[in-house]
Amino acid sequence: MVYGPLFDSLRPHLNLSDHTPTFTTAEELDKDVEFIIGLGGDGTLLDTITLIKDKPISIMGINFGRLGFLSSIGRENLTLAIKALALRTYISEKRSLVHVDADMPLFGDMPFGLNEFAIHKRDTASMLKIHTFINGELLNTYWADGLIVSTPTGSTGYSLSCGGPIVFPDSENFTITPVAPHHLNVRSLVVNDNSIISFEIESRR
Repeated sequence: MVYGPLFDSLRPHLNLSDHTPTFTTAEELDKDVEFIIGLGGDGTLLDTITLIKDKPISIMGINFGRLGFLSSIGRENLTLAIKALALRTYISEKRSLVHVDADMPLFGDMPFGLNEFAIHKRDTASMLKIHTFINGELLNTYWADGLIVSTPTGSTGYSLSCGGPIVFPDSENFTITPVAPHHLNVRSLVVNDNSIISFEIESRR
């Protein structure tokens, strides 16, 4: 199967059959689909995660972009990578996803992320007051510009730049990191990724 928009862009340049199976949503990926190959950089791989949602489909990232931390296979190794898939001689890694629900339609039908999600103030607003709960119990009230919930994969991204720890990919944790907190003694907190983290947000805007 080929991703529909990609198929449409390739048709003028390649002799592709009109009967080539395509898909545009996760619902069109049936149980026979084992792998998806993403051609691009890390951004392409992150977009692929949101496309397949939580289906048990492995993703192989081939680096055609600039950054290759996640898509670490170079394009010159594409043939070898396809052979490894065919012969089942590859090693797979499981990564935690974050799933976000909100009281307003923020993410449509793609509420999944591999890196993190962030609550952040608007440019013209003062700091936020973020009441944070773990499994229904009050954890803390943060006075800050925002709050990041990162997966282990995302621990080397935005969270790290805000003082969060680096977490091993298989650690099965989420990291809660405040952005520019008002109180100097507020630090990141690592919780189990089975936790339900919820927020009530107050802002003048």
